[in-house]
Amino acid sequence: MTAALQHYDPPSLSDLLRNAHAMTRPLMLEIIDKACRRFPSLGQSERTARLMRLIDAEAWADAALALMELELPLWQVRRIAYDEGEWYCALSRERELPDWLDAAVEGRHADLALALLSAFIEVQALAMDVSRPSVPTVRPALDPLYEPVACDHFG
Repeated sequence: MTAALQHYDPPSLSDLLRNAHAMTRPLMLEIIDKACRRFPSLGQSERTARLMRLIDAEAWADAALALMELELPLWQVRRIAYDEGEWYCALSRERELPDWLDAAVEGRHADLALALLSAFIEVQALAMDVSRPSVPTVRPALDPLYEPVACDHFG
């Protein structure tokens, strides 16, 4: 796991988003601080500057989409829907596939930006799980009596 994500805890961020009533600047900056790997390394490129302008303007849904574009370049918004007081957002790597073949990641919330960011956090958690091996790797300790020997006879 990279040093940038050592303090990243997807369940706590998911709970934080689920319990929030509306997007705020401190909440958005906390998500960027805890869940974003690319944002700190890009410095002040045009894309990060655009994202900061959207945050300053409190354009939360646009900022969430810009953050997804920056952090998840292989993922796309598959579906955004509003039903019975909640926004549903699905992110996918293969948007052109039929629904039944696609492994979309979904988020939902009463606030559109929070629904988008909930799906974003789920994808980040999925990426963390995939990047870790299922079995920990341990380097074997070398036996102090072990000495490699060449067995070839060149005579």
